[in-house]
Amino acid sequence: MSVAGASDVGGREDDGLMLSIGSIVLTVEDLPRARAFWQAALGYVDRSEPSDDWVILDPPDKGGWNGPGASIALSVTGYPQHYPPRLHLDLYADDQAAEIERLLALGAHEVDWHGYPDDADYVVLEDTEGNRFCVVDVSGR
Repeated sequence: MSVAGASDVGGREDDGLMLSIGSIVLTVEDLPRARAFWQAALGYVDRSEPSDDWVILDPPDKGGWNGPGASIALSVTGYPQHYPPRLHLDLYADDQAAEIERLLALGAHEVDWHGYPDDADYVVLEDTEGNRFCVVDVSGR
């Protein structure tokens, strides 16, 4: 298979490609706390019974490992979080202010970051384990 251009990359088998994002793995130190946060934040459910160091959370209507929608996996690794993290999630919100307030009440923390452009449509937060994510205002799109 040759390297496809960006517009050709779809991740679907009918395109000759067989890759798609299945799970995004976040490292954590306190699995029960992180699990509770992401379940409440996204409404995700356990794919199966969590172990002491691993759980996969799926959208509630995913219907199996190969159903649509990316999963969040939480892994206890035993090493501290890298700062700043090299990867973050973008979470889309129609009511950004309400979602930020809800996420903060669930245990998220605001990130003291001075890199916002004047027209930023996002706010950077951290989950209970220091994994960063942006809450992006998509109400005007």
